[in-house]
Amino acid sequence: MPIKAVDLRRYYTVGGITVKALDGVSLDIADGEYVTICGASGSGKSTLMNILGCLDSPTSGSYILDGEEVPKMDDSQLSRIRGSRIGFVFQSFNLIPTLTARENVELPLMYRGVPRKQRREADLEALEQVGLAERADHRPSEMGGGQQQRTAIARAIAARPSLILADEPCGNLDSRSGRIICEILEALHLCGKTIVMITHDENAARHAERLIRIADGKIAGA
Repeated sequence: MPIKAVDLRRYYTVGGITVKALDGVSLDIADGEYVTICGASGSGKSTLMNILGCLDSPTSGSYILDGEEVPKMDDSQLSRIRGSRIGFVFQSFNLIPTLTARENVELPLMYRGVPRKQRREADLEALEQVGLAERADHRPSEMGGGQQQRTAIARAIAARPSLILADEPCGNLDSRSGRIICEILEALHLCGKTIVMITHDENAARHAERLIRIADGKIAGA
């Protein structure tokens, strides 16, 4: 899914002071490309991911996702895109502790009204892709951090989105688990997914085809 952002700005007012979280960011990401956006805490990288994922709107600027101008969309259109065309992976996993891995994976599909039989087929296929089919009936408390993040990736890909946005996916993991997560993302990329990973981890960043650096709300190098 191609991405084109031109002069994106996201300003907040805090205590009468204007905070420029993004200050004129422009970038192009080709369909099927694997890109890492790397920056320190407070650089603006998570704000950028929220806009790319249609979770937030820019103060100004143009954002075109797969040929559609996102800032002009209404809430229902944004929700549709998030639910069917974008898969999200977060640092904190965001799994529901009372549900099994399989139930966590199929929950977004249930909200979309996908029939039970199709949900079951999709969740098992996604868990197999991340090497966790044998843990399908385990709850998050019965899995390590790496397995929980793999479950979160399975949830992100169950609806077969074309774009995967991963925000610090290795941030809460040991180095071995982090390598496994990076290998899974690489495999998804080889299957044709567009991958955008946000990270401050230089080792994780090296797995991508292209590295974009961000600092103080601006692109610092690509």
